[in-house]
Amino acid sequence: MIFVLVYCTAGISGGHINPAVTFGLFLARKLSLTRAVFYMVMQCLGAICGAGVVKGFQTTLYMGNGGGANSVAPGYTKGDGLGAEIVGTFVLVYTVFSATDAKRSARDSHVPILAPLPIGFAVFLVHLATIPITGTGINPARSLGAAIIYNKKQSWDDHELSLMIMVLDMQWIFWVGPFTGAALAAIYHVVVIRAIPFKSRD
Repeated sequence: MIFVLVYCTAGISGGHINPAVTFGLFLARKLSLTRAVFYMVMQCLGAICGAGVVKGFQTTLYMGNGGGANSVAPGYTKGDGLGAEIVGTFVLVYTVFSATDAKRSARDSHVPILAPLPIGFAVFLVHLATIPITGTGINPARSLGAAIIYNKKQSWDDHELSLMIMVLDMQWIFWVGPFTGAALAAIYHVVVIRAIPFKSRD
């Protein structure tokens, strides 16, 4: 699904559907501050609307599954959840940098039109690793949208109320973790990868 979304929006926004990726590209000076902020606001609004649509069509299933909101699973600490989000987002954002690297395009070592494919595959692998820990955030907008819409209910039973409080209490993990992971990926790309001398195939 991510592969399709990135591919479809690449010609419009560069495939920006994740604030963490946008933040990483901004730090690497591939995006202006104004455009980065605009993208992030639109990403969050889109996530809120998307979660609202899902809730509207499948209310019972939606509420029964906690609204798809992210939280740290029982048996794990908040530190575990934060670490999982940092590492998972690092993998994603570093893959984005690698898949869109101008040096690789210049020496024909990859096909730019296929860039969404490794990005989607990276998201898939990160999900396999982090779903048991946090339900896989790595996208602050998606985490925020699910948390906000899940919170929009007039009456709560004890189970739903305690779950809602837990979701909101842990929301910071799904912002700090992804943004930290994105920053580390940007630093690694700028400081280490760009320092590697360019070697032409000629």
